[in-house]
Amino acid sequence: MTTKPNALPWLLLSAVVIVLDQLSKWWALAALQPEGLPHPAIPGFLNWTLAYNPGAAFSFLAWGNGWQRWFFVALALIISAVLVAWLARTARHDWRTALPLSMIIGGAIGNLIDRLHAAQVTDFIDVYFGQWHYPVFNLADCGITVGAVLLVAFGLFGGKGQGGMR
Repeated sequence: MTTKPNALPWLLLSAVVIVLDQLSKWWALAALQPEGLPHPAIPGFLNWTLAYNPGAAFSFLAWGNGWQRWFFVALALIISAVLVAWLARTARHDWRTALPLSMIIGGAIGNLIDRLHAAQVTDFIDVYFGQWHYPVFNLADCGITVGAVLLVAFGLFGGKGQGGMR
């Protein structure tokens, strides 16, 4: 019995997301001091603004007294392990599954590194229009969000992928 190659090589994309995320956060920490001071990138639309988030998306659970750090560490590890197992059962050429999963894994691990190192996530991308500001985010958040949207979109509109699950 021969087995088809699985999608684990797509973890290289996860590694790229992690490296870009960590390099961008290093840059933000070095270049965007002090925290909260906007640095216009595209006036009227985009600022680089250093912010820290001990919670999750939209500062969910940021008010906790430290327990949320370990909750989100455990959650990131569990979700990443489940998604890696999914990749291992996915055919290598099924990019409609492998691409989004790899992006989510990279984003989850990028933010996990922050939580383990600093007990909070470094954010710096501040999108706004007029007085309205979207919550500040980072490249790991982009990987998670774009990956999740692609996973849903390909699931709903992508049709049956070639090969898919083994």
